[in-house]
Amino acid sequence: MRSELFAPEYAEQQAAGIQKQGGKMCRVGLNGEVFARAGSMVAYQGNLSFDAMGSGGIGGFIKQKLTGEGVPLMKVRGQGDLFLADAAQDVHIIDLDGSDGLTINGANVLAFDPSLSYDIRRVSGAGMSSSAGLFNCVFTGVGRIAITTKGQPVVLAVNQPTFADPQAAVAWSSGLQTGVQMNDSFGLGTLMGRTTGERFTLSFHGQGFVVVQASEEPPVSAISGQGSGQQAGEGGLGGALGAFLR
Repeated sequence: MRSELFAPEYAEQQAAGIQKQGGKMCRVGLNGEVFARAGSMVAYQGNLSFDAMGSGGIGGFIKQKLTGEGVPLMKVRGQGDLFLADAAQDVHIIDLDGSDGLTINGANVLAFDPSLSYDIRRVSGAGMSSSAGLFNCVFTGVGRIAITTKGQPVVLAVNQPTFADPQAAVAWSSGLQTGVQMNDSFGLGTLMGRTTGERFTLSFHGQGFVVVQASEEPPVSAISGQGSGQQAGEGGLGGALGAFLR
């Protein structure tokens, strides 16, 4: 049988751990366990088990409800090959070496090693009533993370004041100083409903980088946790890891 599908670029990767499989899929050569986005499994081989993550205690449950980081997780364990994807978004691999943390928009987390520590933190200056989705996942330690972006991202070197839409900012160095800037000036036009559509902007200062995707995620309610797509859901990163990573 002949087909372009049998070309080397379509063949399964053979390395262990979290790897890219083409541009829009992630392969995990598993001999142990990994945390992954619930519902992201597209195929697997071998002897693997899938466990939905719980709320991780009342403290984690409350934090998840307040932040709206409703990103459901699953823990996959066993021996075999696991293939993950999220709506054909582009997949990127980031290795943390322990020298700096990485802040990631919860909607862009696809999979990560259990060796990494995790928390949810609010962007400095973001009010609790804001619907800009300004709570994000902070990873520290040594390990690998697979993230997704809608389209090809740009990586901005932060060596001068840098600003990004809260829903377009995918990830950034945790050592950066962050804040929230309001762009729309309050006046008659604002009262009449006229707006630029860019009401809130994230600001970044210091030395590091910011990954910005070519699309804006729908805003998430910071109180109710209601969003669209896989940003909405019960459990999630805010409370799911309490029993396992703390």
